[in-house]
Amino acid sequence: MKSKSLLWPFAAILLTLLSACGTTTEAPSAAVVPSTPADGSEPVVDTDPDGYVLGRGDVIGIQVFDEPDLTLNATVSSSGNINYSYLGDVQVGGKTPLELERHISGLLENGFLVNPSVNVSVIEFRPFFIGGEVRSPGSYPYQPGLTMDKAIALAGGLTDRASTRRMFLVKSGGDASDPDKVNLGSTVAPGDTISIREGFF
Repeated sequence: MKSKSLLWPFAAILLTLLSACGTTTEAPSAAVVPSTPADGSEPVVDTDPDGYVLGRGDVIGIQVFDEPDLTLNATVSSSGNINYSYLGDVQVGGKTPLELERHISGLLENGFLVNPSVNVSVIEFRPFFIGGEVRSPGSYPYQPGLTMDKAIALAGGLTDRASTRRMFLVKSGGDASDPDKVNLGSTVAPGDTISIREGFF
């Protein structure tokens, strides 16, 4: 009887420790849950076509359900407009595809259609520009996820005189006299201008 009574305090201590371990293993998982969606949401935003801001040189497709006469492909002009059937010039530059869908829907509802279903997609992104010490300088169509090394590959690679330490980029609409210094992993956006300079040998 005496030996059994001694076991009860040890059993109580063991149960307390096990319950404490159970609470500590749950705490880290609770801390990880909020960070996982936050980390996972970033690529969704980057690759979401509705987050892309339209500009000069983009080729877009506009589809209106059950209205083939209102379905067309158009290139955004230097003024940021397109010419659209029945509506004339429509401002496109500065809007995302989703914003443009809503804008065109509103215009069509004003005396043309009842509750139009509009879809806008980017068929071809406006080009980026690359010059300097690359084998084929010029403008190239932007591709989602474009980085400096991919842009250089599209331009035929670097010349023998090129320096990977003297690569510069001017953002679309930015000041050409104040370029950003970049590296091979830097992101390139539509309309950006890249300059690869000669190295010092």
